Amino acid sequence: MAKRTAEGEPIIIKKYANRRLYNTDTSSYITLDDLAVMVRENVDFQVLDAKSGDDITHTILTQIIVEEESHGNQMLPVSFLRDLISMYGNSMQSMMPSYLEASMVNFRKNRDQLQAAFAKGLEANPLAKIAEANLKMMQNAAEVLIPGARKSAKPDQTDELAQMRQQMAAMQKKLDDLSK
Repeated sequence: MAKRTAEGEPIIIKKYANRRLYNTDTSSYITLDDLAVMVRENVDFQVLDAKSGDDITHTILTQIIVEEESHGNQMLPVSFLRDLISMYGNSMQSMMPSYLEASMVNFRKNRDQLQAAFAKGLEANPLAKIAEANLKMMQNAAEVLIPGARKSAKPDQTDELAQMRQQMAAMQKKLDDLSK
């Protein structure tokens, strides 16, 4: 549960034309780094343009990610970024936000189990389990969006799934070799 103000509302951050951010809860100017700390501490906030009153929280959070990525703390692989960009304007664009949100919810639920598995040296192969869970989630989403999609699976799709599993196993082997 995100921390909120005493009234239960998110903290309002105002962004001024001079690019400064003002925390109305503490009556002080803050930086993007301060906002990143607030996110990590699960503090709920909303960023508003001081002049227009528009909600620009999405833009500011994206800016924080860009800052983190540019300072060497890269978490997003180039291939993921390319795939994400290719989804804009694509028929899948409308499905991606809910899919990514569901993936993160699932990841957060399994985070403790994942950390325990990593601590044991990846013996339980948690990455393959996560990939399989994500694949099942995508299949379920496809079934909801395109009724009968699962029933019409062709042998080509089964072969493709087998190839993906082989690739995942090969990647896991490389990760295991690197961790030795």
